[in-house]
Amino acid sequence: MTDSEPPRGEKLRILLGFARPHRRALLLGLVLSLAATAMGLATPMVTKWVLDSLSTGVSLAQPVALLLVILVLGSAIGLAQWILMGTVAERIVLDARETLVRRFLRATVPAVTRRPVGELVTRTTSDTLLLREAASSSLVSLVNGVVALVGTLILMAVLDLVLLATTIGAIIVVGILMALLLPGIATSQQAAQESVGRLGGTLEGTLRAVRTVKSSRAEERQGERILADARDAKDHSVRAVRTTAVAWTISWGGIQLAIVVILGLGAWRVSEDLLAVSSLVAFLLYAFNIVGPITELTQAFTQLQSGIAAAARIREVTEMDSEQPVASAPVEDVPDDATPVIELRNVTAAYGPDAEPAVRDVSITVPRRGHTALVGPSGAGKTTIFSLLLRFLEPQSGELLLDGRPFAEIGHDRLRERFAYVEQETPIVPGSIRDNLVFSAPDATDEELDRVLAAVRLDGAFDALPEGLDTSLTSTSVSGGQRQRIALARAILKAPEVLLLDEATAQVDGLTESAIHDCIRDLASRGAVVTVAHRLSTVLDADTILVMEDGAVRARGTHEELLATDSLYRDLVEALRIGVELPGRESVGV
Repeated sequence: MTDSEPPRGEKLRILLGFARPHRRALLLGLVLSLAATAMGLATPMVTKWVLDSLSTGVSLAQPVALLLVILVLGSAIGLAQWILMGTVAERIVLDARETLVRRFLRATVPAVTRRPVGELVTRTTSDTLLLREAASSSLVSLVNGVVALVGTLILMAVLDLVLLATTIGAIIVVGILMALLLPGIATSQQAAQESVGRLGGTLEGTLRAVRTVKSSRAEERQGERILADARDAKDHSVRAVRTTAVAWTISWGGIQLAIVVILGLGAWRVSEDLLAVSSLVAFLLYAFNIVGPITELTQAFTQLQSGIAAAARIREVTEMDSEQPVASAPVEDVPDDATPVIELRNVTAAYGPDAEPAVRDVSITVPRRGHTALVGPSGAGKTTIFSLLLRFLEPQSGELLLDGRPFAEIGHDRLRERFAYVEQETPIVPGSIRDNLVFSAPDATDEELDRVLAAVRLDGAFDALPEGLDTSLTSTSVSGGQRQRIALARAILKAPEVLLLDEATAQVDGLTESAIHDCIRDLASRGAVVTVAHRLSTVLDADTILVMEDGAVRARGTHEELLATDSLYRDLVEALRIGVELPGRESVGV
């Protein structure tokens, strides 16, 4: 066990936590199970009554009628218990999935993004299935199996103590061997699930980049990487199957051998008039029936091993860092226009406790209206600023303020409702084009949709699709530029106080870029717009441009001021061949 491996008791506690909300249903299932077991325990004794009645000439009506009652009633109880436990098992799976999904969505962005998406999906789909029996029927089976085993042994003791001693000896030997084998099942199951998680992560990433894979002629190489995890999962699963098969074979074979010994020893005792034939038959029925409780216990322990392995993986997710809710105090005074909407004061932040700071001692003021742009080479810390503003990332030092109030006093939801954000990669959410457009403003009207689509020059772009705006939005149905404009339209539709644009014109043509510029100018006249851009043509008319390098702000000013004062900014402009007059140089053509 590694240092990070939770103790076995902790894993079991997590497993029991999923069963606890259903304890009443589980208790009813246990009562039904014990009732069915009682019926099974009574059957050999009633059979002995039948045999004794035959030998004494007494009427068989009563014992036979009782056998029929036990058969019918036992079947009805078994059916009810089966349906009940199956329903509880599915509810436990649903609860586990709800817990994981809500935990994912409440987790901090770094906690989610540091794991492959496919692995998180596997934990929600595959690992939760291992809880189905482990957290429901296996718990009932453990109690019922023990009661059935003890009850069978007690009734065996009533019939013959010598044969009982033989049976107990066989059970002890089987129990010791099972105790040695069962832990290996949990280890193999956990290793198999880890491999399945890696398989899901690699496959999900490969399918997302299928165009790159094919254009690089890397199908075989990437396929081998994926199948390596599949083979690893198979190896561990086969190991678990082999261990389980050995455990079951020992359990079954040991009991069968004990029955052969009991039959021989019992026949000898009958021949010596030490045991009645009817008692031997009843004892043999109990010996055959004892396979049931032992099998039930074996299966329950096996399922628990799988469930404990799943609980260990689920525990890792439940311990992901989460965004802690903050009770925001009501805003008493409406800030005046002179108060910056956003302010960063000497902020330093990193993407991990041991990582180098992504931004160092950054101070930025964003006015309530106007266009503020962040420029600089890749890795300068521009997108990190957005992560700080949206509280995807927390600062190590310094302070961030909204309307003059520290971020720490404002809840995540209250903070983010003031922003709209267009990501650099413009991901789409599952659903239709309309679903994506109204994702941040679900109550938007058709008129509002038409207005924002026209603003980003997408009016009429989807009219030819089979279902118009209700067409499913996939990576193959719209271009990258259209997806980017859909994301921008979604942000505009929200009518935010602060619009954050990360490379909003990276994948659009010149005409569309001009339309987006018009949108930015319009929004900047009514609120705050903060943009990150490598294409400096996007920010030429920004009110303030901040030049970032190595996580710090090295210069700030207008386009003309920075051309005259900052060498890095001039280099960026010249490298992108924007047609501007550089001081002391010839005009650089477009």
